[in-house]
Amino acid sequence: MSITQDKKSELIREYGRADGDTGSPEVQVAILTTRIANLTEHLKTHRKDFHSRRGLLIMVGKRRRLLDYVRSRSEDRYRTLIGQLGLRR
Repeated sequence: MSITQDKKSELIREYGRADGDTGSPEVQVAILTTRIANLTEHLKTHRKDFHSRRGLLIMVGKRRRLLDYVRSRSEDRYRTLIGQLGLRR
């Protein structure tokens, strides 16, 4: 359900703005997107897992707030990020 350390390191290298950048909104959104995708697959088989569903909704809200922050700072960074991750909007 969670992501491996290798996958997380790969996301940090791909979306980080500098070497070892783990705190930028782009990296956080990429990690959240991967976790959301994994949890969505889990919920397809475990339909009545309402505790995990609540966690999913919290993660989606957090990602939305981070994307709004990126959009308020730089529209082109926002467009690039949602294009790379394949998100709508």
